[in-house]
Amino acid sequence: MELSKLYTRKQLQVLDYIWNNDWFICGLHGAKRAGKTVVNNDTFVTELYRVRKIADDLKIDEPIYILAGTSSTSIQNNVLQELYNKYGFEPKYDKHGSFTFCGVKVVQVYTGSISGLKRARGFTSFGAYVNEASLANETVFKEIISRCSGEGARIVWDSNPDNPNHWLKTDYIDSDDDMIIDFSFKLDDNTFLSKRYIESIKSATPSGKFYDRDILGKWTVAEGAIYSDYDKNVHEVEELPKMTRFFAGVDWGYDHYGSIVIIGEDNNGNYYLVDGIAEQYKEIDWWVTRAKEFIQIYGNVTFWADSARPEHVARFKRERIKARNGRKEVVAGIEYIAKSFKDKRLFIKRGCIPRFFDEIYQYKWKPNSTKDEPQKEYDDVLDAIRYALYSQHKEDSISKTNNFNVLYQGLKN
Repeated sequence: MELSKLYTRKQLQVLDYIWNNDWFICGLHGAKRAGKTVVNNDTFVTELYRVRKIADDLKIDEPIYILAGTSSTSIQNNVLQELYNKYGFEPKYDKHGSFTFCGVKVVQVYTGSISGLKRARGFTSFGAYVNEASLANETVFKEIISRCSGEGARIVWDSNPDNPNHWLKTDYIDSDDDMIIDFSFKLDDNTFLSKRYIESIKSATPSGKFYDRDILGKWTVAEGAIYSDYDKNVHEVEELPKMTRFFAGVDWGYDHYGSIVIIGEDNNGNYYLVDGIAEQYKEIDWWVTRAKEFIQIYGNVTFWADSARPEHVARFKRERIKARNGRKEVVAGIEYIAKSFKDKRLFIKRGCIPRFFDEIYQYKWKPNSTKDEPQKEYDDVLDAIRYALYSQHKEDSISKTNNFNVLYQGLKN
């Protein structure tokens, strides 16, 4: 089969360089779904064949190669499952989680935390493949490189873009070393995706850093208004449809504003900020009273609360208020809210919580930061909305997965 049937033009350009040039570290970075992982998964296979040949010349029976990712699950999903789908390869693991492929012992190293160091020590490697490198602990990543001292060792990595001050960008992508190379991908580089699909992804991706990174593949600073796609002419509504359920979010406060928000969901899966409150200088007794008032109106709803005040969450529970700790992944939660605005799936009842309308245009990314983080101001109602919507979204996703597993097991039996 012609290679052009298997790879895009961009992928072929990268593979041609990888196969026909000498290098030590090669990174592929850029937009999601742009074809990076396909290239590196196949490079992983060709590198193992190359390592086996070097080992034969050196009369080494069992050369070692590192396969690294944030966790065993990420390696399985991003690399090994794809190799099984494409080549039918199914690894047979030893008691340490290692396996042999192409005559090379492949050692798995988990880069998501500093604890991965212990799996990256005590051996010499003939190369490494690091998946999702920007999510790796920097110390573990550097230890992997130091392990790769075998004859002709080479390291490949892939990553989605992050903050331009990220160590992967400053130390490797921006390196002046000719043996450290990289290739950048845009979503449009994946010509196997239909134009309709690409346009739908573009139209659903929030403006700003999300679009720059996920579509254009840029390592760009998060700056300016966070919810820049919010449009009062689109997202503010006078009339509310019939709701199928309600749930709540809580951001505790005292000197700064605290907030309770009530979110409703309609038959079409759209969300509405239907009610709520934001106040300063209120003790927990006051918030308990307000929560019970909302329960009288909206039923025994779940209150997804900021876990930073566990004593307040515990007090809600003692009062038989159904309180749960909200999800704390700030940027992931912000992205979910931003996409909901972009997709026109999140609406605000006009005049609902006056504080919301003060915050929505003034909630901004922290300037000159080395990581993605919002400024800690004008965020009280918006944090409560994030706790409610993102936590409920993740809970619903878990429920759907569990329901599918039950159905699947039933069909198998």
